[in-house]
Amino acid sequence: MKVVLAIVQNADRPNLTEAFQKAKIRHTRLNTVGGFLSQGNTTFVIGIDDDRVDQVLEIIHSECHEREALHRPGHGAMHPDAYVSPVHVQVGGATIFILNAEQFRL
Repeated sequence: MKVVLAIVQNADRPNLTEAFQKAKIRHTRLNTVGGFLSQGNTTFVIGIDDDRVDQVLEIIHSECHEREALHRPGHGAMHPDAYVSPVHVQVGGATIFILNAEQFRL
């Protein structure tokens, strides 16, 4: 058994949730915040049999897409009087961790 942790942008959450429900993949959603952009995202926690991990990964990759976002460095990023131009950065997709689960109990 594996535990899959998938951190995705909130924009991808509804479609990913629906795809998991259609595939009968049980999951828990946690509201989380990223450290770089300080934007909200969702972390999915999925306990799944080893033979279904590839199915979970395929669903994540089909529903979570990269997009461009405008990043404005906040106060304290540089000297307060300095002007910092906003920068376009790539966000989205998914950050995925796959862990071995030693035990599963209800």
